[in-house]
Amino acid sequence: MNIRHIKPADAQALADLITHVENESDYMLFEPGERQTSADTQLKRIEAIQKADHSTIIIAEQDNRLIGFVMAIGGAAKRNRHSAYLVAGILREHRGRGIGTQLFEELDRWARENHIHRLELTTVIQNQAGVALYKKAGFQIEGTKKHSLMINGEFVDEYYMGKLL
Repeated sequence: MNIRHIKPADAQALADLITHVENESDYMLFEPGERQTSADTQLKRIEAIQKADHSTIIIAEQDNRLIGFVMAIGGAAKRNRHSAYLVAGILREHRGRGIGTQLFEELDRWARENHIHRLELTTVIQNQAGVALYKKAGFQIEGTKKHSLMINGEFVDEYYMGKLL
């Protein structure tokens, strides 16, 4: 398995990975089939991220197939350029194998090199594996967003989690 930063040539594979992760997870923002992501859309995102020194996409690759990602989107204003909001996903069959830990280790290395001081994310509180991964990576629960999402017809809460570097 290889952990590396995204390249424009990965656009189709990233679009496929995001779609697959969203289709098999109850914890992503978009429901299965709700969002259609394309290689063109992802290529534009990759190119924009590569121009910014405060955003990145780190991927996990096995046998020439993308199996996980963590996306860090840096603040757009001077006052929050030191922070990045994260979105992560790993294919179900590859979870629990340390891939998330490796992605977050590379994220930390990148963040420190690029003078990112704060990493933040939200996660559904029922996402026990995700919460455990984020805590292992040094994130702390900073608050709870009550009834922030509706999943399967029920309101659910999210944790707001952050990490200072």
